[in-house]
Amino acid sequence: MMSLTKEPQKVFSGFSISNRNSWVGNLSFIRTALNSQRKFNGKDELNPAEFLKILREKADFLNVDMEMLKRPLNVGFSGGEKKRNEILQMALLEPRFCILDETDSGLDVDAMKQVSKGVNSLRSENRSFLIITHYQRLLNYIKPDFVHIMAKGKIIKTGGPELALEVEDQGYTHLLN
Repeated sequence: MMSLTKEPQKVFSGFSISNRNSWVGNLSFIRTALNSQRKFNGKDELNPAEFLKILREKADFLNVDMEMLKRPLNVGFSGGEKKRNEILQMALLEPRFCILDETDSGLDVDAMKQVSKGVNSLRSENRSFLIITHYQRLLNYIKPDFVHIMAKGKIIKTGGPELALEVEDQGYTHLLN
């Protein structure tokens, strides 16, 4: 879920992944990711007590159940739990650029509202989001600055939030001609 680029502390990519057979502990995964980032940035690693304090604060704000965090990473997680877990990771890692690929996929309305609350709480002048979605519904909760329509690997039209409403109403076909 993290980029291993030249500057790993600055990019976060959230995407659907199964990991049904993974037995990596969720807490262990998140703590390792956070401490790796801290080490890369020349900061001391967090001890378990410091980590849990920060984790609880973020989890409480995002309505993430601490019991979920004690389970193996993504094992038996619902779609909403996976997405909330990704948002929690973003909140802890504080990347400058976040890529969320179909973050609304498989979410019911309540889970979408929770995930959107998390994304909106992370918005800032120093952080950008690329949110990939096929449906306008997510944009009822996360207001985009720009909407880009892609076809065959190219951006074919750019606009504001009204472009997503246009596509929802008229479909994509008229944009392809």
